[in-house]
Amino acid sequence: FLQPSQEGNQRELCSTIFMPCFVGTKETAFIYAVTSAGLVHSVTRSCSAGNVTECSCDLSLRHGGSASEGWHWGGCSDDIHYGMSFSRKFLDVPLKNITGKSGSGLVVMNLHNNEAGRQAVAKLMSVDCRCHGVSGSCAVKTCWKTMSSFEKIGRFLKDKYENSIQISDRLKKKLRRKEKSQRKVPIGKEDLLYVNKSPNYCVEDQKLGIPGTQGRECNRTSQGPDGCNLLCCGRGYNTHVVRHVERCECKFVWCCYVRCRRCETMTDVHTCK
Repeated sequence: FLQPSQEGNQRELCSTIFMPCFVGTKETAFIYAVTSAGLVHSVTRSCSAGNVTECSCDLSLRHGGSASEGWHWGGCSDDIHYGMSFSRKFLDVPLKNITGKSGSGLVVMNLHNNEAGRQAVAKLMSVDCRCHGVSGSCAVKTCWKTMSSFEKIGRFLKDKYENSIQISDRLKKKLRRKEKSQRKVPIGKEDLLYVNKSPNYCVEDQKLGIPGTQGRECNRTSQGPDGCNLLCCGRGYNTHVVRHVERCECKFVWCCYVRCRRCETMTDVHTCK
């Protein structure tokens, strides 16, 4: 989800989730949120599929609906309550056990970002229905609640990442925005929070373990995250021709071998300056 930007920030995720390389940054906030959301999504899907003995479908919706509108609850509604509870126990409890004044502010921030990921799954729940009736008249509908695809949840969190809020590193009674002029603006449950500004991921920094994007292969025609304009951080790109030789037009010859031609192609390869 996280990609480079022309302002000089290549959003590279760390190789390990629980020990992020840059503590308290926007990237760390996204890692905690998307991990928490992924755990809720995966556990809840397993519950609905009957793969977990401790949970199943959301039984609270087995009865009821709206007879006047011609629909009732049925099917198997995703029980995200169990998934969210499991996520809190698995991810939040270890963080809460961390002690020390120096890390308390970051712990509270990470707990908030964990919950933001869970809230994203809950917010994007939808209702699906199936029609019943003569010749598909849809006189009666059976409806159930279902989670959105994780791709949609990821896009939602990516947007929250892009609009994440920097907070003060001095924890008082509660989390508060770093900008004094904005401190009266409440922080929402779905907002992602960070303390430290991100380093410049576009430029190599061996001390921080940042490889930079110089020499990275890019797509000249793409406007997406693999495009040269974005991946090269505005520095431009070099183009060189690569020669490929491979077997082609293979035919079986009786008896008993395969005869092929050697085909040669020339391909333009673009790499960041």
